[in-house]
Amino acid sequence: MRLILTTLLAALALSLSGCGYNDFQRLDEQTKSAWSEVLNQYQRRADLIPNIVATVKGETNFEQETLTRVVEARAKATSIQATPELVNNPEAFQKFQAVQGELSGALSRLLVVSENYPQLKANQGFQELRAQLEGTENRITVARGRYVKVVQDYNVLTRSFPTNITAKVFSYDVKPNFSVADEKAMATPPQVNFGASAPAARP
Repeated sequence: MRLILTTLLAALALSLSGCGYNDFQRLDEQTKSAWSEVLNQYQRRADLIPNIVATVKGETNFEQETLTRVVEARAKATSIQATPELVNNPEAFQKFQAVQGELSGALSRLLVVSENYPQLKANQGFQELRAQLEGTENRITVARGRYVKVVQDYNVLTRSFPTNITAKVFSYDVKPNFSVADEKAMATPPQVNFGASAPAARP
């Protein structure tokens, strides 16, 4: 009886391995890890923004509309509860992606406008904050790139035969990923080159 049970367990293990079960487990864990790193870097950026805004506010006559957009965009981005389960919800993932994109745009606008204020450009504290932001944007690019790759591998496994049968049996659904537009943007780090001259601000 013990021999039969051992044989059955060995056969079951080989069957699970051959149908991709172990690969699903491995890629699912890698997806969670990659997503956590994406969230960490987005949070790092969000934590920098209050200090950036506070520094910019000290500049006389700085565009209030630009500051307001940054503050509002950050509020939207941080209002979404970015849990590990979010990667399994396409609608929530798309919303998260949209608000982070809005925040990126607002920050880019603020940095461009800041080039028109000599005193702000000469502010050592602001320069340090901008350098930190540049590094964070680069980390976001790398983290999202890793997430895209592991999700692609997971989704290919989910759709391919015969592992798609395993996916159906164990309810391994296709995971949402960053859009094609975002993938193209990731190929080039966000334009936060603080040494370059910027166009004149609108009156």
